[in-house]
Amino acid sequence: MRKYKILILLLLIIQRISAQDSRVIKMTPEQIEAQFLDQNLELIAEKMNIDIADASIIQAKLWENPSFELGDVNLWTTKAQRNTEELSPIIGKSLRTQFSLELSQLIQTARKRGKLINREKVSKEIAIQDFEDVLRGLKLELRTSIQEIIYLQNYQKILQHQEDLLKGLIQAYKNQVQQGNIAKNELVRLQSSLLEISNELYEVKTEFNEQQKTLKTLLNFQPEVSIEIEETTEKLLKDPQNIHLEQLLQNALENRADVKKANLQIDYSDKDLIYEKAQRVPDITFSANYDRASGVWKDYVGFGVSFDLPLLNKNQGNIKAAQFAKKQSEFMAVQQMNLAQHELVEAYNNYEETYKLSKEIEKEDLTKDLDFMIDAYTRNLKNRNISMVEYMDFMEAYKENKQTMLTINKNMFIQFENLQYAAGVELK
Repeated sequence: MRKYKILILLLLIIQRISAQDSRVIKMTPEQIEAQFLDQNLELIAEKMNIDIADASIIQAKLWENPSFELGDVNLWTTKAQRNTEELSPIIGKSLRTQFSLELSQLIQTARKRGKLINREKVSKEIAIQDFEDVLRGLKLELRTSIQEIIYLQNYQKILQHQEDLLKGLIQAYKNQVQQGNIAKNELVRLQSSLLEISNELYEVKTEFNEQQKTLKTLLNFQPEVSIEIEETTEKLLKDPQNIHLEQLLQNALENRADVKKANLQIDYSDKDLIYEKAQRVPDITFSANYDRASGVWKDYVGFGVSFDLPLLNKNQGNIKAAQFAKKQSEFMAVQQMNLAQHELVEAYNNYEETYKLSKEIEKEDLTKDLDFMIDAYTRNLKNRNISMVEYMDFMEAYKENKQTMLTINKNMFIQFENLQYAAGVELK
């Protein structure tokens, strides 16, 4: 019976561990980006603006509905009234009355409908560029978050390793203090260092949780899930020396969604001005009417036409506003092109500097030496071959050097993403 209880307890523990593990999802950056493109709610919502623009084009193509009017109905007609005996009944045999019918249709002149359709087509193109711009911005946010998480994952491992080493040393020093072999102040020094490492680890984990929140929001994941990013293959970054800045500046003007949108806004303003000028020409309404027994003729059929006389309102205000809007959009387009070029040059210079620094650190190749030396320093401290001061100095230098290398590597990837963002293209 006791064996069964132990077996059940082990199964429950395994089940609990499995449940905890299932809340951690391991993903590569490539898998994260594929999930983002498929699941991001902001992208899905922004893409619907294109469908809305399509609907606006459909609406602009529609003709105005015809208008029908029934009037002059006399429900109290009696036989004493003149000519009622001559009228044929409408319903049954007794209801004889007068009424009138009118059917009218508004016809837009000056090709207003076609000009409105052209304007709405430009609106759709603007909606497409809005979507591309949102996608570009969210991609930068996603990729930056990925690099931040990779950095925090690796830095946590460094701090955790130092914490484990200190815990082992503290346990060994406690035994030595009890035996009176060493002074207690050395144990206190180790404990103080452990406290500092633990506090820093806590801060890193807090920042890690914040980045997790950002990434899970972008991927539309459940809150209780945690994402572990696997660095399967190292992404090859382009050498700045192989990037032609002049060509990249030209590409930015041709490919950046915000620049395209600014140029499309000029086209939209131009189409809007044409449409507003067309509004000066009055529309025409054609009508046909039928009158029963209210005039000279018993059954009267007539036709008519009506339109506004453009004497007081020639749409002057809207035309003037459209002219100013066109000039405004031209200035804004130039401003956006200037901004795009300045952003690109800044991003290129930042990436170039970070890339150079990263390559210089790679030449030194300190990673393996630092990992070997920290273990060697720990053993030597246990064997009393080095002083506590020497050990603590190296522990601090180890952490700072490791953090510096991780930070530079993270910044290099982020600056490269900033360069791609400023260029508006993926740099292969």
